[in-house]
Amino acid sequence: MAQAQAISSVNLLFRGSIKSSPRIQDKLCCSKKLDSLQELGVKASEFNGLAIAHSRSSFALPCATHGIQAVLTNDKETASSSVVGEKPLRKKLNKVVLAYSGGLDTSVIVPWLRENYGCEVVCFTADVGQGIKELDGLEAKAKASGACQLVVKDLKEEFVKDYIFPCLRAGAIYERKYLLGTSMARPVIAKAMVDVAREVGADAVSHGCTGKGNDQVRFELTFFALNPELSVVAPWREWEITGREDAIEYAKKHTIPVPVTKKSIYSRDRNLWHLSHEGDILEDPANEPMKDMYMMSVDPQDAPDQPEYVNIGIVSGVPVSVNGKELSPATLLSELNEIGGRHGIGRIDMVENRLVGMKSRGVYETPGGTILFTAVQELESLTLDRETIQVKDSLALKYAELVYAGRWFDPLRESMDAFMENITKTTTGSVTLKLYKGSVSVTGRQSPHSLYRQDISSFESGDIYNQADAAGFIRLYGLPMRVRAMLEKGL
Repeated sequence: MAQAQAISSVNLLFRGSIKSSPRIQDKLCCSKKLDSLQELGVKASEFNGLAIAHSRSSFALPCATHGIQAVLTNDKETASSSVVGEKPLRKKLNKVVLAYSGGLDTSVIVPWLRENYGCEVVCFTADVGQGIKELDGLEAKAKASGACQLVVKDLKEEFVKDYIFPCLRAGAIYERKYLLGTSMARPVIAKAMVDVAREVGADAVSHGCTGKGNDQVRFELTFFALNPELSVVAPWREWEITGREDAIEYAKKHTIPVPVTKKSIYSRDRNLWHLSHEGDILEDPANEPMKDMYMMSVDPQDAPDQPEYVNIGIVSGVPVSVNGKELSPATLLSELNEIGGRHGIGRIDMVENRLVGMKSRGVYETPGGTILFTAVQELESLTLDRETIQVKDSLALKYAELVYAGRWFDPLRESMDAFMENITKTTTGSVTLKLYKGSVSVTGRQSPHSLYRQDISSFESGDIYNQADAAGFIRLYGLPMRVRAMLEKGL
């Protein structure tokens, strides 16, 4: 009751003062007229000791200096009336961890966050194998943009071991072709951002994903799963910047150095697993990709005229060696990228269904990944029985869908992963593959847990399999078909 009376009294003072003084708008920090302070979600306790000076010519509230903040309890991407200088803030945040690449977009986001949220910005860059060039000079760029610090973490081994290899073991392929390169990278980056936010005491995270793509979902579902208390800021869903020219103009206005480099006509995403290409002429599915677009693999026509053989060692569904040499997960994948790339392996051109509803055409280069997928599947042909392979393949479709949709930390995917780990315990052995002008073909496979028995499969006579037994099996197996045929013929 006391709370209602306090808010009612303040409302009356607001209304009375507005009528008596035309200059009140210059004194108030709120950008809109509000009929009730309850709409701001302000507790009555926040008004303890509230001092209001009211006369014919003046009206003052503490919000003129401190701001009244509106927070929607169900959505942390909200607007408020806090003020820094003369510009109203969307919401007051203390410190934001930004997924930072050093490109134009994220360089502009840094001052935009400071200007619109009154916060410090900690830039975060994850090394997932995108290349050394993309990491050069990042700290200087970040600080020149207004960031208080740059945090860089090497996630390559974690990315391959804890994200790529589980998908490989599960046989996860989205819509028959896509080996989930970007989909797997986003949760490992977002998880690291949550960790950094905890380390630096940040109350929010931010990313530069557009409102039309899948990545915004992948980042934010990970944030929600690992720390639902973090606020999330997605500038591309909020600001007035609509394209590259707007971003350049904003950067100049805020004296942010803009890299003078030639803009690629493609939108690319690179990590240790793959390189994706989208945009420009690829937006028309009828157009053939240009030859000079590819960066990880040579044109199969230009590949060596002699095939190359590679042997992949596998333990429990996970690769451990190349040509007899045991390597760490990231090193193994890097080695196969180089081998596969020089033979033009792993080029995929597809039209996929994005999570947000539209279709998108993308071209992917996954040389090492294509080799590994082929090797694991070929070994499973020895170690898994028919029913197991069928169930595993059916679950792999759902597994891939969950990863594509950003639900890496969903209990369903984690439970399915436990099944995949258990079912592939005996998938141990080695596979030899032949690489030749864009193709990967198996030439040999072996496993100590192989279900293949030469003495049974041989066309020669054997003690275990009696060919005469097949007659009774066929009669029983075909009985439903015989019964149906008899019914149709009136027998």
